[in-house]
Amino acid sequence: MSEPAATDTSAMAETKSTIRVLLAADSAAVRLVLTRALESDPGLSVVATVANGVQAVARLEFTTVDVVVIELEQVASLKVLRRMRSRWPLLPIVLCERIAEGGSTTSMEAFSAGATAYLPRPSPTATVTEALSVCDGLARVVRSLLPFSPVSELRETSPDRPSALGAAALRRFDARPELLAIASSTGGPNALTHLWHNLPRDFPAPIVLVQHMPPVFTGTLARRLTALGGVPVREGLEGEVLVAGEARIAPGGHHMELVRRGTEVRVRLHDGPPEHSCRPAADVLFRSVARVYGASALAVVLTGMGQDGLAGSRALVDAGGAVLAQDEASSVVWGMPGFIAREGVAREVLPLSEIAPAILRAFRVPSTPRTRAA
Repeated sequence: MSEPAATDTSAMAETKSTIRVLLAADSAAVRLVLTRALESDPGLSVVATVANGVQAVARLEFTTVDVVVIELEQVASLKVLRRMRSRWPLLPIVLCERIAEGGSTTSMEAFSAGATAYLPRPSPTATVTEALSVCDGLARVVRSLLPFSPVSELRETSPDRPSALGAAALRRFDARPELLAIASSTGGPNALTHLWHNLPRDFPAPIVLVQHMPPVFTGTLARRLTALGGVPVREGLEGEVLVAGEARIAPGGHHMELVRRGTEVRVRLHDGPPEHSCRPAADVLFRSVARVYGASALAVVLTGMGQDGLAGSRALVDAGGAVLAQDEASSVVWGMPGFIAREGVAREVLPLSEIAPAILRAFRVPSTPRTRAA
């Protein structure tokens, strides 16, 4: 007997602490494997399974869900992601696919379309040990997304709360900053692409950035940004010296910090505990930027889910630096920049189209258009 295209098991979600998952997968066999993987964690319940994207979107209209896991043919997945992200902007979405060595353009497009996380699924030739490892990882990542959800976090923060940081955050730079630090998450690859189109190749300072991504994909993103023809980007390497006109992205799975050695500033990588369920985490990088550069740093917080970057931004502003935040209308998810804005930490809250010009003004760079790479 064939499996029904859609199965609703919402009655099985027995307690408020259970994380309710909607699973979408083309294959009945894959639905079975992933359901077992998710429900191996007693805190997870697959409340509905569907066979295609149309069913997934329809099911969300009447099923209470905390997280969506999608395992569909990749092009179809991207269409579903865009529809879900447009309709439910705060919903954590995990894309679970077979990932080619070195990542792929389609995988990068999944992050651009709004995937919160992207994980491999077992290949048909995987050993039992490899399959169990991947399945365990899926359950852990899905569980980690709930503290990451901005819905509960926003209710804990009063938008009218006065902030002692406001005056410091609005203070203008007396001299050109010496470092640009950037943080982004959900929707970040597209935002970074837009930003990179508008930064000159001879940018007068080093750039460091955190984009919430698993290993492999940060390298792919670095190559994608470099191909745009502006500031070259590479994954940070342990001990390397920061150089003006070059950018370093925190490698997936590692925190990245900056340390000063005499007159040089070097990269430090480590696998310390995740912060806000993230490694790399923006707070880790930004706190180190505050220690090393203080008033000589400008940070930018782009679209992303959760509140990673808030504590680090506070530390940076306390040290005399400044922070720009992307506005709600141009963000895929206004979590990370939203917290910065509501807490009064941002010097300016700007649409994405105005962030590059603001950066160029701060760094005293003439705003002249450059030709985009093909």
